[in-house]
Amino acid sequence: MPRSVNSVASRARRKKIMKQAKGYFGRRKNVWTVSKNAVEKAMAYSYVGRKHKKRNFRSLWIQRINAASREHGMSYSAFMGKMSKSGIELNRKVLADLAMNNPEAFKAIIEKVK
Repeated sequence: MPRSVNSVASRARRKKIMKQAKGYFGRRKNVWTVSKNAVEKAMAYSYVGRKHKKRNFRSLWIQRINAASREHGMSYSAFMGKMSKSGIELNRKVLADLAMNNPEAFKAIIEKVK
């Protein structure tokens, strides 16, 4: 009895990977073994990249808050310490947005914390 091979599923699996490799350079876009490795590596990088994005944005927010608070004569660490003591619960994302787009509101927060 001949061996039964599910070529429909195999073709679909390869087609899915080749579709993901569309736009890659050289053989990465049209040779199965090369594109499979390239797509697997790309997926690993994208997973790690989603974690790095969170870190990068947090550090950007901290830099913006630090710059804005130093304009009003207070360091970032002192500002955040006094924020928690005064009971104002604004996260870094909101504080950075206020510092950039609404400096008078940020100044009001600084005055309330002092």
